[in-house]
Amino acid sequence: MQAIILAAGMGRRLGELTQGNTKCMIKVNGVRLIDRMLTQLCALNLNRVVIVAGYKGKELVEHIGDRYNDRLKIEWAWNPVYDKTNNIYSLSIVKQQLQEDDTLLIESDLIFDDKMFSMILANPYPNLALVAKYETWMDGTMVCIDSDNNIVNFVPRKAFNYDEVDSYYKTVNIYKFSREFSERVYVPFLDAYCRVMGNNEYYEQVLRVITLLDKAELKALPIGNERWYEIDDVQDLDIAENIFASEHERLGKFNKRYGGYWRFPKMLDYCYLVNPFFPPKRMKDELRANFDVLLTQYPSGMQVNALLAGKYFGIRQEMAVAGNGAAELIKTLMASLEGKMGVVLPTFEEYPNRVERSRLVTFAPDNADLRYTASDLMHYFEDKEIRTLLLVNPDNPSGNFIPKNEILELAMWCKNRGMRLVVDESFVDFADDYATSSLLKNEILLQHPNLVVMKSISKSYGVPGLRLGVMASSDVELIAHAKKDVAIWNINSFAEFYMQIFNKYEQFYKAACAKFIEERKRFKSELSKIHYLRVIPSQANYFLCEVTDGFTASELTQILLNRHNILIKDCSNKTSLEGKNYVRIAIRNTDDNNKLIQALLSL
Repeated sequence: MQAIILAAGMGRRLGELTQGNTKCMIKVNGVRLIDRMLTQLCALNLNRVVIVAGYKGKELVEHIGDRYNDRLKIEWAWNPVYDKTNNIYSLSIVKQQLQEDDTLLIESDLIFDDKMFSMILANPYPNLALVAKYETWMDGTMVCIDSDNNIVNFVPRKAFNYDEVDSYYKTVNIYKFSREFSERVYVPFLDAYCRVMGNNEYYEQVLRVITLLDKAELKALPIGNERWYEIDDVQDLDIAENIFASEHERLGKFNKRYGGYWRFPKMLDYCYLVNPFFPPKRMKDELRANFDVLLTQYPSGMQVNALLAGKYFGIRQEMAVAGNGAAELIKTLMASLEGKMGVVLPTFEEYPNRVERSRLVTFAPDNADLRYTASDLMHYFEDKEIRTLLLVNPDNPSGNFIPKNEILELAMWCKNRGMRLVVDESFVDFADDYATSSLLKNEILLQHPNLVVMKSISKSYGVPGLRLGVMASSDVELIAHAKKDVAIWNINSFAEFYMQIFNKYEQFYKAACAKFIEERKRFKSELSKIHYLRVIPSQANYFLCEVTDGFTASELTQILLNRHNILIKDCSNKTSLEGKNYVRIAIRNTDDNNKLIQALLSL
């Protein structure tokens, strides 16, 4: 068995990173791709490794030097016209070597788990392509396979059909060819293809022609959940560094991304908080049906979007401002508030992080479940000189909930003291009494002009990708200031259209909230069976859990990510929880929640 590595390309899409090096010299977490690959090949019993070099080939040879001589026999081949050809020509240069032994054919811009080579070599079929089920990040050659894992078609880019992606597999660009297959089938077709089509093609095109024959000789070997990535640009490099980070560093890299986890489709995200049962398929179908016009047309300005936000919640236009997520509105609100601010800790830190520490007057409940009431707040802040009282209800991460009637008492208490009350009710629709708990009512806002209500549409409505939030108050000067402070086109067309059509789906939303409450009850019961967790009751779409035995919160978070690809929130660094063993676990759908339970039980 031999290995042939194609490493002649220029890697233009990597920009400055390949100005002085070929692609396989790129470092992923400090290790060059070519060094990682050659180290993996050292574990195999190979007769030789043939590297086809081109762009910056001299530098590649100098880097490799003789460091692998005691473990690998490395031979070199050269593509002098690397800037005018594609990989079909690089492979044709070593077609003689291809016919001299069974071959592992590998592209050099890959990073993959060590198991990949043993998988393909242990499989009894002589001619194999490693393939991965299609995911959104994948580009390049796709294949279709039958029930016996025969490759029945190579799908070129121009024939790619998004309606058929469920049947697609991406070639990992690691192949095993028998000497007989190369000599009798592949090389003759390679020669013929190059004569007809030229050298600016890809070697997979030859495989596509071969698979169209009646007798297919090339099979696919799906890799399952094994890790791999193809690095063509700086975004690929960034993602690869997250996937292949060390167990100690991986969690920190993911946390620094602040979302975007759709780029890692095999990961279960129990960190970010959304409604798992809304929006319904019909609503998503309506959004899809209008995709073209929404993508190509400008959104409306603030006046129209304030009207839509008011319509969405049934409140007056002049009392509502729509935001590019609640975060945008939090920023403008906190910048407009003066004086000291009362804050409950721990809480959603986007608010206190926007205020100088010297202006914060903090209250931390002195009990294991982090429970508190409106009376507790009034008693604590009664003799404090604050201008604003901030309340997240239900609170994050504790899930503590103060009923609506008590919130209104608190609002009146604040009004009588000349204080503003800011209530973030982003999670209120997850409360047991969700149908009557919201403060977004004209009569409530008009009766309490000191009240400001913030709501993230992302969380309870399950559309975080739209980046939507609303702030409401009958203090129209405050709302008018916010409208002037944010950009006039702060909402994109998809978010605007979503607000426009939401009312047609309100019954679906109510049903989703009821379904969620049932799942939360079931999930709490299952979580409570984990002997090393103490589950704190919650009226939100997450549970704060104390890790009581066996692990620290940080250890449990890292173990779940590294062993099970599950991300939960380590709360041991949140203000007032420092050094304590608390984690926050989001509530997803039943199937996902069961996967988390099984992972926790396995520990």
